[in-house]
Amino acid sequence: MDMTTDGRYRVLGRPRDPDELLLISVDDDGDHPLDAFEPTYVDTGSLTDAADATATADIADDVDALRRGMLVDATLEWTDGDPQFAAVDVVAETVFEFYDGVTGLFEAAKETWMVAEGDNAPMNGRVTKNTDGEPNGGLYVFAKQSGAQDLFEEFRNGMRPLEPLLRRADEGESVPPESEQPRAVFVLRPADEPFLVVYVVFRRDGVLAETMRSTYG
Repeated sequence: MDMTTDGRYRVLGRPRDPDELLLISVDDDGDHPLDAFEPTYVDTGSLTDAADATATADIADDVDALRRGMLVDATLEWTDGDPQFAAVDVVAETVFEFYDGVTGLFEAAKETWMVAEGDNAPMNGRVTKNTDGEPNGGLYVFAKQSGAQDLFEEFRNGMRPLEPLLRRADEGESVPPESEQPRAVFVLRPADEPFLVVYVVFRRDGVLAETMRSTYG
């Protein structure tokens, strides 16, 4: 029997297959937030193929426009355990950007890591501010992992959710919600530093975000 489910999801792109979109559930009842970030791989190839029959062309176009980082409300139709899109609405046009092997890392990241090293901690975070003293982002640094664990890839493929970092960056800061002011989230793996950077920039198209892109993109 077919069924439909409604939920809020973070789009993580197409890490396994170009005809398969990865969604991370961000519905949270507040009791076990980490358990809420479950991955769902949604077939999109058949939706495109059937756009004139079982699905509307509008839905196919909407799904095709989804990009990594977007926050969406979606209705999924499940057939034999496999989900397809029945409807999708974009809540926030946030973007996730991943840059590997970067050089010339900015000083705020280095300073944040120095504090982590001084505390013998595997990670550290801080709120950054612009020249007017207004908060413009949440900056996090994580020690690079030895062996098989690869934090950069885990963030990219959803094994380690970025969602808690977006939520933590917003807490206590007087910035508009993501639905009103989309974010730009930069995940940087420096070529010559022992740590990984996640930078949640509060304005997707602001000066700071554009500076990050022009410097490392």
